[in-house]
Amino acid sequence: MKKQIHPVVACASRAGFPYRPVMIFWKSLVFLSCLWIASAALAGVMTREELVRRYPLPYIVGEKDGAIPVWPIFQQNATENKLIGYVFESIDIAPIPGFSGVPINLLITIDTKGNFLDVKVVSQHEPVFLDGLGPEPLFSFVSQYKNLSLKQNIRILTGSNSAKDASAETAHLDGVSKATASVRIINQTILSSALKVARKKLGFAEDRDPDLMARIKPDIAESHTIKELIDTGLIKHIVLRNAEIEKKFAGTNGSGLDADAVAHPADTFIDLYMAYVSVPSIGRNLLRESAWKRLQDRLEPGDHALLVMSKGRYSIIGDDFIRGTTPDRIALKQDRLPIEMRDLNLDLALKEDQGAGLGMESVTVFRIISQAGLDPSRPLDFVLPMTRYKGIVYPEKISQDFPFSFSLPARFYTVPERDNKSWTGIWHDRRGEIAILLTGLAILSLALAFQKKLVAQQRRFAVFRNLYLLFTLFFIGWYAQGQLSIVNLTSVLQALNAGRSLDFFLYDPMTVTLSAFVCISLVIWGRGTFCGWLCPFGALQEFTAKLGKLLKIPQTRFKPKTDKHLKRIKYLILAGILISTFFSSDITDRLVEAEPFKTAITLNFVRSWPFVAYALGLLVASMFVYKFFCRFLCPFGAGLAVLGRFRILDWIPRRKECGTPCQTCRHQCAYQAITPAGTIEYDECFQCMECVVIHASDERCAPLMLEKKRARIIPIHSAGADPASDLATDLTI
Repeated sequence: MKKQIHPVVACASRAGFPYRPVMIFWKSLVFLSCLWIASAALAGVMTREELVRRYPLPYIVGEKDGAIPVWPIFQQNATENKLIGYVFESIDIAPIPGFSGVPINLLITIDTKGNFLDVKVVSQHEPVFLDGLGPEPLFSFVSQYKNLSLKQNIRILTGSNSAKDASAETAHLDGVSKATASVRIINQTILSSALKVARKKLGFAEDRDPDLMARIKPDIAESHTIKELIDTGLIKHIVLRNAEIEKKFAGTNGSGLDADAVAHPADTFIDLYMAYVSVPSIGRNLLRESAWKRLQDRLEPGDHALLVMSKGRYSIIGDDFIRGTTPDRIALKQDRLPIEMRDLNLDLALKEDQGAGLGMESVTVFRIISQAGLDPSRPLDFVLPMTRYKGIVYPEKISQDFPFSFSLPARFYTVPERDNKSWTGIWHDRRGEIAILLTGLAILSLALAFQKKLVAQQRRFAVFRNLYLLFTLFFIGWYAQGQLSIVNLTSVLQALNAGRSLDFFLYDPMTVTLSAFVCISLVIWGRGTFCGWLCPFGALQEFTAKLGKLLKIPQTRFKPKTDKHLKRIKYLILAGILISTFFSSDITDRLVEAEPFKTAITLNFVRSWPFVAYALGLLVASMFVYKFFCRFLCPFGAGLAVLGRFRILDWIPRRKECGTPCQTCRHQCAYQAITPAGTIEYDECFQCMECVVIHASDERCAPLMLEKKRARIIPIHSAGADPASDLATDLTI
């Protein structure tokens, strides 16, 4: 029975592509497409039609907002359609991964004043609510948000119904036993997504653009003693005496209830220090180096950490406090909106010389996730709520708040310019760098287009190539941070997979410009233009290899079969990384570290030692095996090799004698990209043009050498002799 071949594969085969690689590529494409479809649930799934079904008349669902994925909800009345709120899916606004690695998707409705109208579960993959407790406790938990306000401090209590109460400032929710961590993630998801919508659509950002948040500068590292930190206000110090507490309760039913405060008014009620410990100039001066590193490992990009230390009669951490939860005795607000702080459950050791003399009884680190929207350029408003109870059977609760604020000096953060919010402003600011890059790309294009003139003189070509590789390494890589990477591919897949826009690419002009040029060069020349000329780490490897030769390090050249097998490794790495983007961004983040680009180029080797050791190890390997990483391990190079198969030019010149019988180029090719038959394997060719230089040289190319020899000596052939056989004989001498 004749084997059926897919039409696409058959067409590609007729076009000259090898059957097996095309078949593998086609099957991989089909497999990835199936994964893409299966993972569509990771993005918002609601349609306007579905929302109309959920909100029937007299409600009207408006069109989806173009700036942020929300739908306005109107209510019909006699004279007009009144806007009553917005409905949105949390996964579109704040996709916080749960324990399964997949974000929980909630349908949230808020009114125009920031009150929750409804919260429903659209989809969830939490193990405890699938195979354990079932989904009912989850549905019951999220239903409690109805009628609560974003302006309230929302806290979760598990197994303590008697403590539940609501006030203008605080609301307590019943948690779910055995699902404490999942419930916290859900609470963060609801608050983070709702706050972002409120800031964007309800004016909760006080006329500020919530997308223009300040960012902590990671490279500002001042040296201070603890006294200097306190004196300059970098550590906030608050002391409250018993007399101040009693004065606050004067005139209320709570007056005089604290006998100790009445008897000893001058004694300290609480002695508190608050430090914005995720700021390097504060944290590194206060914590031991090991503690600083532990803290950094627990924070995601954009997260903030606050260190709160206290002593005295009253502690920030009460006897009933559960580690890993939100505190009851201190609250944070910004622009009158509550910001959730959660205990990191992390014990951090202070420096001996810094902690000495403080004698703190309580030291706690609170984390504020990036999705909470904390702006370090705005004041942080803290409240210490004090509560007294009067009565025994049904005690009356009397509360008073003690506020204080902290402002971070402007030198520690960067505030985006309003004009630079759009990508056009960033391109304008980097126009000088873009002009230099475009000039460099134009020079490379001309050199490759007129390669005959470039390779006419071997020495001139060597000088040009070395200078251009220096430009690539120092300007494109270390200065302009233009290292293209597999991350550029995974970020596109993840954004498309989640239904997000690709606008984020426009905020990096160097990446966009290089990517556009590489796409064009892939169609014309294949993967070699980037890998051989424009990859900063590739240039660094090439210089390392040259150093190895200068040091007379023995060079290893694998047998063709071994070389072929090793080159397949990078395709396996590529497949693993691409497939992971459909399942978990955490896994993808780990897998992309197979590339040393971030360590060697982006961070200039300023990173923890395992990453530095890995990058340096690859560079050392290239001193023994030419461009070891590029040839065998690079996933981005593998991706370009696959895409480069659709190039339009076989641009490397060949002669009929190449391969049969001449093998000069094959033996000289350090990439082992030339077959014994003399053909070029363009998917493994790095466009170093060494073979092109040989092809143009009458001192290195055997056929040209013979032609030159014959031009001086008239050959004499015996009758009936074949000139081609004479050439073969001469080439084998």
